[in-house]
Amino acid sequence: MTVSDLPDVGVMLPRDLPIDQVLPFARRAEELGFVELWVVEDLGFRGGVAQAATVLSATTTIRVGVGILPAGARNVAFAAMEAATLAQLHPNRVTIGIGHGMPEWMRQVGAWPASPLGLLRDWTRVFRTLLRGDVASDAQHVHVEGTALTEIPSSPPSVLLGVRGPRSLEAAGDVADGVVLAEPSPPPYIASAIARMDAGGSGPHRVVAYDLAAVAGTDEEAYAQVRPALAPLGEPDWRPHLLALPFVDDLAALRSSCGGPDEFAAALPDEWIPQLALAGTVERVRSALAARRAAGASTSVLIPVADDPLAALSRLATVL
Repeated sequence: MTVSDLPDVGVMLPRDLPIDQVLPFARRAEELGFVELWVVEDLGFRGGVAQAATVLSATTTIRVGVGILPAGARNVAFAAMEAATLAQLHPNRVTIGIGHGMPEWMRQVGAWPASPLGLLRDWTRVFRTLLRGDVASDAQHVHVEGTALTEIPSSPPSVLLGVRGPRSLEAAGDVADGVVLAEPSPPPYIASAIARMDAGGSGPHRVVAYDLAAVAGTDEEAYAQVRPALAPLGEPDWRPHLLALPFVDDLAALRSSCGGPDEFAAALPDEWIPQLALAGTVERVRSALAARRAAGASTSVLIPVADDPLAALSRLATVL
């Protein structure tokens, strides 16, 4: 297996990384050869645009993705100004992920729209229109009549939708450059997402796939590291990610039989873990990355699961 068999490999900057480790983490990721660094915008943690601007300024070549900006929480014209500024200052290094946002968080702040998919479609179309330097017109769910940006990047940033539902994936194929798939992203899930995007619009589509990741000397050691982080996959909200897996019904049954997330994570059979995470020896993880590329992934983003994510970067980089 050669590097050409693998997708671009990126890494996620953990949302709760101690603040004094954020820049060392970004610089170390670039030094080790990761192609992309993805920052997270989750309610109550840190802002995506501020993180992206800071790590872009602290590095020189690594591409930076924002995953994701909830459309309902931002005025599209001002969001386009932020994205255009990032792309002007750091040409060809910026990817913007846009999504619905987590419904409970959006409702908590009064930003869940009456038509989430309608807003996302209109918002994304207008966002890209503004980034091209064109004058935007009103859409059903967005008011921007006559708005245009004066400062336009020479190369607009790539715009991906961070979505998972069938209709939202079709929208990604129609109005965006591709999709960001939340973890886990096994090859069948990637392939089915691309098929949905193809139904919405002609490709090629860029696919960024997130996965929990642990690399160790033995598969068993890596499985032990990643297992606690798999606990949330037992929640019903995660079922759409898992539908393409052959054991999805067995996983649901296991979830129902367990008293809580920790019990569920402890009970997961070892043979399921390679399909729920990028975990194992270097050889196993590289093989799994190659399978993701074969399924259509452009970039695989590794989510560190270690107690010390900065220290874990060197272990994860052994797959590059």
